Amino acid sequence: MASLFITIHFIDFVDILLVALILYQLYRLVRGTVAINIFIGLLLFYVVWLLVKFLNLSLLSTILDSFISVGVLAVIILFQQEIRKFLLLIGNSDFMKRYFAFGHYFGKSNIAVSNNTLREISRACRNMSLTKTGALIVFTNRSELVTYVQSGDTLNADVSQRLIESIFFKNSPMHDGAMIIIGDKIRAARCVLPINDDLVLPPHLGLRHRAALSMSNETDAAIIVVSEETGSISVVQNGEIRYGITPEQVVSALRNEFSHESENLNKSDEERKSAGTVR
Repeated sequence: MASLFITIHFIDFVDILLVALILYQLYRLVRGTVAINIFIGLLLFYVVWLLVKFLNLSLLSTILDSFISVGVLAVIILFQQEIRKFLLLIGNSDFMKRYFAFGHYFGKSNIAVSNNTLREISRACRNMSLTKTGALIVFTNRSELVTYVQSGDTLNADVSQRLIESIFFKNSPMHDGAMIIIGDKIRAARCVLPINDDLVLPPHLGLRHRAALSMSNETDAAIIVVSEETGSISVVQNGEIRYGITPEQVVSALRNEFSHESENLNKSDEERKSAGTVR
């Protein structure tokens, strides 16, 4: 008599665990975007195809089979942004170090940013927030973003508060676009960032935030956004936006990601007074 129970081995648990992990990461990538609707549509299409096969509807099955046969190619085309982001996540050295020991040997280290540079950034963000000067600043992480640097005007200048404010001054010829900082140098300004129109953002977030989030989805960079409408400061990292933060919180986020120095930042009394969240 055949057994009524299904035999499950240890390798089956491993298989289920890996599939669950992949599905969870995919859900995190498409959550909050129109891609989730496409995903649901493809899932419903697949369920219909299984039902048609089960009912032996020959003609309809033949038609649907022709679509299923090119399903992988269609998924690549429809989810190219999400697949790119997923591969960036897998290749991220932090991810590799967390789950794989060999990530320590193959992962490229972050580009260091000095505490003096972080001070200048903090002061510039504070002043631009108070004057509602729009700004978009990109900090490279493990990639130097050569393609995006080449889209702007090369500077290779030391990071300074006055230079940052001058570049983003509304009458400056270079205030449009993004500034890219590599280490302690402003590599370029007026750079063109990617724009993903499929992103779903709250109404109070404008084009700069969309460009920052698009850039974060495609690269491992960290981006600072100063809103021209409200003066609010945002930091975008790993595809997530922290909106309405203080200059001190900007420095803290960047220090955690980029600073390899052990010394503490010397905050001025004026910076301490501005510790309230800017809205």
